[in-house]
Amino acid sequence: MAFHSYRDVSARREVLYVGGEYTTNIDGTPAQYMTGQIYVEKLTPSTESSKCPIVFIAGAGQTGTNWLHTPDGRPGWAHFFLGHGYTVYLTDQPSRGRSARHPSIGKMRALSTSVVESSFTAISSHNNWPQSKLHTQWPGIGKVGDPVFDAFYASQVPMRVDKLAAENENAKAYSALLDRIGEAYLITHSQAGPYGWRIGDARPQLVKGIVALEPRGPPCETSYPFPGQRIAFGIADGELEYDPPAGPNGEHLKTVKVPAKSANHDECTLQADPPKKLKNLSSIPVLVVTSEASFHALFDYNTVLYLEQAGVNVEHADLPAEGIRGNGHMFFMELNNMVIAERILTWLTKH
Repeated sequence: MAFHSYRDVSARREVLYVGGEYTTNIDGTPAQYMTGQIYVEKLTPSTESSKCPIVFIAGAGQTGTNWLHTPDGRPGWAHFFLGHGYTVYLTDQPSRGRSARHPSIGKMRALSTSVVESSFTAISSHNNWPQSKLHTQWPGIGKVGDPVFDAFYASQVPMRVDKLAAENENAKAYSALLDRIGEAYLITHSQAGPYGWRIGDARPQLVKGIVALEPRGPPCETSYPFPGQRIAFGIADGELEYDPPAGPNGEHLKTVKVPAKSANHDECTLQADPPKKLKNLSSIPVLVVTSEASFHALFDYNTVLYLEQAGVNVEHADLPAEGIRGNGHMFFMELNNMVIAERILTWLTKH
């Protein structure tokens, strides 16, 4: 099957399922089922210029399809990186989209239209944080009834309520994917940010770099739009290998509050001295990407400082500081999405 990138580069398409395990008694009977597997779509360009592929992991409510095209029909990032010679893997998280979910596996939830409008697509008209008024790059008015919004919202799918269970399943499934395909870069978005940290922690020899697009945060306790959720291991709910160890529930991870860098930012949470080091992640280069108008503009700088303190080789692509203006949290599908893709390509090429 031919798949054409925005640069008219023909690509080969393959579909596979990876991970998963057989289990019994999940519905109160001895019947056996498979759970935790992920749907994977592999797109290989006719001319590969990079020996390392890219694995895309979508954020809350999204699937691998969100990397193919934008809601207004323009080429997505899958096209861009195929056109630059990268094999790409588009994936659906366990129990989401095309990755089958057994009905007995935990509660699910979906994002309402009001949450999507106020957090992602029409944020300039809600003014929930200081930078929101700067949002100009969403293709349309971002509200119910606008064809672009309706197309985007139609692509959203339910997700697991239990964050730790979802994180554990994702870490296991994507580690199995890397065991199968070998070395790769990870591009994670939002909710999937901790999955990238967990995968890198579990497979540091296979993860060649992590591009974290506005990863879940800030460290240790979440902020807008779901404030007050503890993040036990700083940047992940599940265990990460610190040196010295953080304890089985992260109880040895001691933190301090640092004043915000400006009135338009949240205060900062860092480790108390002496900070523990992220033993495995310290060997993996990381790029954190933050847009101008997203709620992540409040606190992503905290995530970067936390990673630096923990010994991670991290670079911060603060888009407005680099002259890329007007973006929200879904910048990879906004009007200037290819400009941001070029920024990431520059970093991948360097590494």
